[in-house]
Amino acid sequence: MMDHIFAVSAPGLEPYTAQEIHHLGLLPGAQRANLRTITSDRARITEEGGGIEFEGDLSVIYRLNLHLRTASRVLVRFAEFNAVSFPELRKKASRLSWERYLQPGQRAALRVTCHKSRLYHSDAVAERVAGAIGDRLGAPVEMVKYDEGGAPPLPQLFVVRLVNDHCTISVDSSGAGLHRRGYRLASARAPLRETLAAGVLLASGWDVKSSLLDPFCGSGTIPIEAAMMARRLAPGRSRRFAFMDWPGFDLQLWESLLAEADQQRVDSGDSSARIEILASDRDAGAVQMSIANAERAGVKDAIMFSRRAVSAIEPPSQGWMVTNPPYGMRVSRSKDLRNLYAQLGNVLRRQCQGWHFAFLCNDPRLYHQLGFEVNDELALVNGGVHVRLVRGAVPSA
Repeated sequence: MMDHIFAVSAPGLEPYTAQEIHHLGLLPGAQRANLRTITSDRARITEEGGGIEFEGDLSVIYRLNLHLRTASRVLVRFAEFNAVSFPELRKKASRLSWERYLQPGQRAALRVTCHKSRLYHSDAVAERVAGAIGDRLGAPVEMVKYDEGGAPPLPQLFVVRLVNDHCTISVDSSGAGLHRRGYRLASARAPLRETLAAGVLLASGWDVKSSLLDPFCGSGTIPIEAAMMARRLAPGRSRRFAFMDWPGFDLQLWESLLAEADQQRVDSGDSSARIEILASDRDAGAVQMSIANAERAGVKDAIMFSRRAVSAIEPPSQGWMVTNPPYGMRVSRSKDLRNLYAQLGNVLRRQCQGWHFAFLCNDPRLYHQLGFEVNDELALVNGGVHVRLVRGAVPSA
């Protein structure tokens, strides 16, 4: 059975999610030609960003959750119809196969948005859809507010969207967001989401062969994600997903996909895994958090951690610097980071000639202190702050 699948991505990461889907070989050739990035208007279906829409079977849904590094979650769109009145909405929604996704007694949650429709009140729409689920299943379903940070098991999330009187209903197959890999129990200040860290690495152009340096490693998310890429570790290998609670969950299929992922892993003794990944921070506590997170991720031996200021780094002869340096909402006298960025530029020119670099920053006045040309065209969002991915190559002497 083929489903309409929507791989949700944070704004700016959609091309890299599409790139991952291609590299995973999850789309037949005919569908690759039809692959499209969803516009910002359609992206409001999840209120989390844009994404990639295509068709696939249950195996594709499982694989996406297991392997995607940059996607936020994977939705399955299972209904589309027009509704201009509440009785019509409830009648049509009650005909849907809700039993495919809900176990008896399982809690559910609805996320509803309405745009340019006669049914414009989201709470009233949610009330009718909840009633329709109970009509179909023969008993009321406990409806709760969705909080992915809440205690497990999480309720099954359904996403309902009304646009121009056209209703689409999707079911979430992921559960907790896909950035929750399970390894980051300790976090430094302003932690970087794992999905964004992976996106930054892909956008940097890192070839997953050359040395990689992160001199502001914080809780270690960038070097850990880099090591997982180098080792070909499936990011969803050690976590639970919402589709595991669906009545039709195919345990045998899932276990075969896990075995397949394990066969693709690169062991630490393999020559292709001997990539130099260096992570440092001037904060001793951050370095200890990074080491603990890397150990939980199974890549502690793949990363060289050290406590040092950016001015004291000892980079290899060539490679990539990918990092998330400090930046603020504004530059002020009490917290002026321009000297730090000028120092970073001096270090790059002195010790990293010919290197590639990529880092996040929200203020041009900061990264213009580097003293050489940069590309800042890619707009992203980090922790609710609009930032630019600053990329380029360090000039040779």
